[in-house]
Amino acid sequence: MFGMLLDFSKLPARDIYGWMSSTIVPRPIAWASTISADGKNNLAPFSFFQGITSNPPTLMFVPVNNRDGQPKDTVRNILQVPEFVINLVSYALAEPMNATSATLPYGESEADKFGIAMTPSTRVRPPRVAAAPVAFECTLDRIVDIGEGPLAAHVIFGRIQLVHVSDAVLGAAGRIDQAKLDLIGRLSGDWYCRATERFTVKRPA
Repeated sequence: MFGMLLDFSKLPARDIYGWMSSTIVPRPIAWASTISADGKNNLAPFSFFQGITSNPPTLMFVPVNNRDGQPKDTVRNILQVPEFVINLVSYALAEPMNATSATLPYGESEADKFGIAMTPSTRVRPPRVAAAPVAFECTLDRIVDIGEGPLAAHVIFGRIQLVHVSDAVLGAAGRIDQAKLDLIGRLSGDWYCRATERFTVKRPA
């Protein structure tokens, strides 16, 4: 059986990113809200995102540098105010989430520009997306820098302090109903997927 063999040691970072982002799919989306020291809000989506552990409750997301090698505004803000909110993205929020991936001047609020309603958080300074089905209020645990220059990464680990869960996504037993949660996942390019088809597989004892 023949197949393609990719030697990442010989490919440019942009090509490697394309292969990784089109094969490591689907990816959950961290819609991160942060705030600068002078109180200016930022809202941006990141699809290298995952839960890490429940003891202590920790998640991570990964902003990569801009094409000019500079860190994203999200990273700049967290270095000033080490708190953030990770808002989950339902299908209904796909368009406004996508809008916030636009590059704006540092300090300009994506929420204000694109008309996204925000609401105060409880334990952290950055506000959360009012319509998000779930929002994790986090304090910074650590940042691990990997690589240098364009597309290098800042792996941001957050300690989850508080979680907001909308009543609209709960089932009769008071637990998350996946159908009501209706999250989307990132594929590659302009492609996303929606968690509308589900199946169960019984785990071995």
